[in-house]
Amino acid sequence: MDDIVKQAIAKWPRVPAVHGWLGLDMRGRWYLRDDATQAQGPFPRARGSLLEHEKLLEFIARNYEADAQGRWFFQNGPQRVFVELELTPWIWRVQPDFSVISHTGLGATVEDCLLDEAGRVYLSTPVGLGLVHTQDVPLAAEAIDAGQWVPEDVQAADLPARYGFVVSPHADVLASNSATGRP
Repeated sequence: MDDIVKQAIAKWPRVPAVHGWLGLDMRGRWYLRDDATQAQGPFPRARGSLLEHEKLLEFIARNYEADAQGRWFFQNGPQRVFVELELTPWIWRVQPDFSVISHTGLGATVEDCLLDEAGRVYLSTPVGLGLVHTQDVPLAAEAIDAGQWVPEDVQAADLPARYGFVVSPHADVLASNSATGRP
């Protein structure tokens, strides 16, 4: 996390968190979801505006992490912006040597390879579970053929509980508010 972000948190410790405003798709792209987009439905059905500003993307990447409940967020100064995930918190890019780099530029070591009912390939690493980018599935197949990775069959719906991440923190907030009668 950037030092300036840590300083902002210390200076303004009680800034409310934001839910539903940022989404991460299955290709590692970030989407800004304003009120109008959120009114159209949940992510990824209503994606919002693709973020393309290089410096903003770098800032998000440096300040992207998870809380103790497995909710992924971007720490924007003193404000925590929870991320709606299309599928997983990480999107892995497979390199020709079968090493992997996340959508944020973080390298990791593959611990497990998983294959779901739709044929999607996931990799478990010490930093968490991620989906292999669609363009890199041929390289993942090469790693499997070479014996580098041995895929385990899984159901996609089981992955959040198994790997401890929340796909939609916004849905959790809406459900909690509904149960307590809050808007």
